[in-house]
Amino acid sequence: MDVLKKKILVHLRHRDYTPVKSNALAKSLGVNSDEMDDFKKAFEQLCADGQVIIGSKSFVSLPAASGKIYGIFRATTKGFGFVTPNDPNAHGDLFIPAKYTANAMSGDTVAAVVEKADKRSRDGRASGRIVEITQHCNNHFVGTITKRGDGWYLLPDGKFTEPVELDDVGAKNAQVGDKAVVEIITYPTSKALARGVITDLLGKSGTYKAEIDSVVRRFSLPGEFNSACQQFAAEAARNFKPETAQERLDITEKTILTIDPQDAKDFDDAISIDKNPDGTVTLGVHIADVSYFVKEGSPLDIEAKERGNSVYLPGRVIPMLPEVLSNGVCSLQSNQPRFAKSAFITYGDSGEILKTQFANTIIRSTARLTYTEADGIFNGKKTEKPNEIISLLKDMNALAKKIELRRRAAGMLHLDMQEIELDFDKSGRVVDAHPADNSYPHTIIEMFMVEANDAVAGLLDTANIPFIRRIHPDPDSLSFKALAKTLKMLGFHMPRSPDIFDLQNVINTAKGKPAAFAVNTYVLRSLARAEYSPLSIGHFALASRHYTHFTSPIRRYADLMIHRLLDLHLAGKYVVGGTPDQTELVEIGKHLSLTDRRADEAENDLKTVLMLVLFQERIGEAIDTVISGLTNFGIFVQCLKFGIEGLIPLDMLTGDRFIFDHAAQCVHGARTGKIYHIGMPLTVRIVSVNIAGRQLNVAPLPGQTKQENSAGEKKKFVKQKGHSRKDNRKHKDRKKRRR
Repeated sequence: MDVLKKKILVHLRHRDYTPVKSNALAKSLGVNSDEMDDFKKAFEQLCADGQVIIGSKSFVSLPAASGKIYGIFRATTKGFGFVTPNDPNAHGDLFIPAKYTANAMSGDTVAAVVEKADKRSRDGRASGRIVEITQHCNNHFVGTITKRGDGWYLLPDGKFTEPVELDDVGAKNAQVGDKAVVEIITYPTSKALARGVITDLLGKSGTYKAEIDSVVRRFSLPGEFNSACQQFAAEAARNFKPETAQERLDITEKTILTIDPQDAKDFDDAISIDKNPDGTVTLGVHIADVSYFVKEGSPLDIEAKERGNSVYLPGRVIPMLPEVLSNGVCSLQSNQPRFAKSAFITYGDSGEILKTQFANTIIRSTARLTYTEADGIFNGKKTEKPNEIISLLKDMNALAKKIELRRRAAGMLHLDMQEIELDFDKSGRVVDAHPADNSYPHTIIEMFMVEANDAVAGLLDTANIPFIRRIHPDPDSLSFKALAKTLKMLGFHMPRSPDIFDLQNVINTAKGKPAAFAVNTYVLRSLARAEYSPLSIGHFALASRHYTHFTSPIRRYADLMIHRLLDLHLAGKYVVGGTPDQTELVEIGKHLSLTDRRADEAENDLKTVLMLVLFQERIGEAIDTVISGLTNFGIFVQCLKFGIEGLIPLDMLTGDRFIFDHAAQCVHGARTGKIYHIGMPLTVRIVSVNIAGRQLNVAPLPGQTKQENSAGEKKKFVKQKGHSRKDNRKHKDRKKRRR
C-alpha cells in the first residue's frame, strides 16, 4: 500500500502531469485489474489525508501549497537551493534563490513560503523563500581547515560551501590543509558565519587516510564492534563443530566451486551442478548459513541489524559482521567443512525451471577460483585445476546462458554501466583507474544468484509467509514519456507507450555507439531505485514476480532475515504471528533501504574525492568525456575512464555567446551555430578542482563541436530536436518574461 501511495504521489508531482480522473490515473500507472482494489484503497487514503484532491470535473491533483511549506533544504555550490516538502503539493520542490535561503545549511528542516506564481526558477520550479529553520540537520561538520587574514575557518565537504569560523585552533595544533571534525557552537545568521570548535583532526587533506576517515564521519558509518559483539562472535566461532551436524544434508563429497574477485575474503556462495539420468540438470546454490552463528536478539544481531549491510569503500571494508565470522567460519573456504543453506533448482533443456528444493546442508568447497582464472579457462588458458573443476565450469557456462536467454525473453534488463576500479600506490594515493572486470563468469554467478533469490521468494510467497522483499516498482507513464523524448533527441526511437522490451531494444541498439553511455544513463534515471519492503509488487528490471535477497547473508541483514524464515519453514516451525508483522517489516525495510543508499553514497563520494585529488596534480591535461547533461549554467561531461563528472561553465565556452535551449536540449552559439548535445564525445582539459565542493571544472579543446554553416542547417537541427522555429521563439519569449 505504501509503495502504491508513493507511486501515485510521484506521478502527480511530475512536471509533465496533466490532471485526469482516477481511472485514467490508474491506467497511466499500469495498474491491472487484480491491483485495482489496492489502488482504490491507496487513493482513498491519500484523499482522506489531504495529500491528494479531486477538483473540478473529478480531475485528480496535488493540493496547492498554502501558508508555510515544511521540508528539507538542499543547498548547491551556486548559493541557491531547493526545499523538498514533507507533504507533496502541486508545486513540487521549491526553488530558493540565494538571497532567500535565510542562511540555512544543507539538510536543515525549514519552513518556506511560495512567492507569486510567475516567480519561478529557470527549470520551471516554483520559487520561494525560507522563513524559519525548524531543525538543524546536525551539529558536526567535516572539512578542510583554511586561514583568511587572522581568522581560521573550516570549508565543509559536500555541496554546502559556506565556511565555519573556528575558535581556539591552537588547542588542537591545527594547520592549514588539515582535515577536521568541527562541532557547531552557533549557527549562521544574516550577519555572521557559523562558529565552531575542532573536536578531532583526521590528517592532511588529500591523503587517503584523512579522506576515508572524513567520509566515515560524514556519512556516520559504523566503527569497531563493541566488546559484547566481539565476544559473541568469538564464542560462536569456537563452538563451531561441523562433525556434530547430524540433521544436515551432507554433500561434502560433491564437486562445489566458488568464484569471487581476487581480493575477496568473505565467500558466501558456492555452486554445484548435477546432470540427472532423465536429461535434466540441477543447479545447487549453496549460501553460507550465517543464521546458525548469529542468533536473533543477540548483541551481534542487534548490531548487524543497525549496520544493515557491509560498506565497501575503495581500499577498505566496513563489515556487517566481525571478521572472525565473515572471513572465518561463515566463509565458504575451499577444503573446509561449512554449514550452508542450499537451493536446488532443476532445469529442462531450454533452461525452464522444473522444480525447486531447499535444505540445510554441510558442504566442502572443492576449489576457489577468481573471475580472471575462470575466464582464462573458458578462453583455453592452461590450468592445473583438476578435470572435475573444468567440467563443472563448462556446465555452469552452458546453464547460465540458457537462464540468461530465458530471463531476457521475459524482459530482464541489462544496463551497460561500466564499473571503474581505482589504482593505488603503496602510500594509498590514487595513481590511475581501469574498467572493472566484466567477463562472462560475472554473468554466470549473477544469473545463478538471481535464480536462487527468485526461488526462495517464490517458496515464501506460496507459503503465505510475510518477508522482506527486494522490490523495484514499474516506471510510470510520465517517466517513460520523458525518457522517450530524451532518447529521440539522442537519435533513438521508443514508442509512445513503451514496455520493458522497448527498453531492451534501445539499449541493444545503442551498444558500441558514442551515445551508449547517455542512453544507459537516462534509462537508469527513469527507473526507481530498488528497495526493501514486504509489499508484493515484483522487481521490474529483473522481470521477477517475487524477489528477495537470500544469497549474501555475510554482508546484508535482509538476507539473514530470509535465512531465518527459511529455517523455520524447513523445520515446520513457522507460526503466523511468530515473526515481524507487516508494519514492522515496513519499518525494517525503510531502515535497510537507508543503510543501502548510505553505503552507495559513501563509496561514490570517496571515489570522487580520490579522483579529484589525482586531477589536482593534472591541471591542464586532456581527458576524453561524453556530454551527460545540459543546464542553463553549464555542460556536464562524464569521464568514462575515471568515472567522474565534470562541468564546463558556459562562460568557459569562448568565441561566441552560448545559449542553453531547453526544448532542443542543446547548447548552441548565437553567432557561429556551434552545437553541444547530450551523448556527444568531447575531449576536454582539466581547468580547476574544488575538492570540498566535489567539483571538477573542465573546458573543451577547440574544433570538436558540430558547426551549423547556414541558417537552413540550424533550422534543420532544431526541427529534428522536436520543435519549430516558432516554438523556439515562444521559448525565448518565456525566458524573457521570467527574467
